[in-house]
Amino acid sequence: MTIALDHLVIAAPTLAAGAQHVADALGVAPQPGGAHPGMGTHNCLLGLFGGAYLEVIAIDPEAPPPARPRWFGMDTEAVQARLRHGPFLLHWVARVERPTDLSLWQAQYPGRIAPVIPMTRGDLRWRITVPEDGSLPAWPADDVGGAAIPGDGILPTLIQWDVATHPSSRLPNQGLALRSLRARHPQAARLAEAMQWLGGGPFVPEASTLAELSAEIETPDGVRTLR
Repeated sequence: MTIALDHLVIAAPTLAAGAQHVADALGVAPQPGGAHPGMGTHNCLLGLFGGAYLEVIAIDPEAPPPARPRWFGMDTEAVQARLRHGPFLLHWVARVERPTDLSLWQAQYPGRIAPVIPMTRGDLRWRITVPEDGSLPAWPADDVGGAAIPGDGILPTLIQWDVATHPSSRLPNQGLALRSLRARHPQAARLAEAMQWLGGGPFVPEASTLAELSAEIETPDGVRTLR
């Protein structure tokens, strides 16, 4: 299978705080996106060179509580605890390239790929993997000694767009390009195995005592780092 980086996810306690965090870090403010019916979140967006983008996401205070847990672990105590210290780079989303069909792939490997749900925002339509409890993607243990990987934001959520035009093409060119995405993890070797099974990815995991992502982004004023 083949996956490609689709977008980075900045989680924020409020959309305004997240937009300011990105503007302070990169010198460019994201533009309004919209609301996610059924998830109780909303976003703003910033285009990146090469068909990717950056998403700032927050719980929408004007939306009714969703009937299910929100995606990206937004309702979990772990994410909420981090948000009390401000916005941060939570996660990344990988695009599943055709001719692979995401729904069929998930049906083949339900133990490794979370359920696929349909989503819309305006005229955009896509399918995305979201565990039933809304948690971040995890990885199961195997029968040859491979340990489970918890849902800590390093493994990607998978997405497949069901529209002809990728949303990044609608975003203005701000002179921003992702130079590198770095992932540090206590189970770096196991994470590398999982990434290889998924079809590769934008980073080689580095060993660390903590699980964390960082992104180096080229801007008109030089290379900046998002964490």
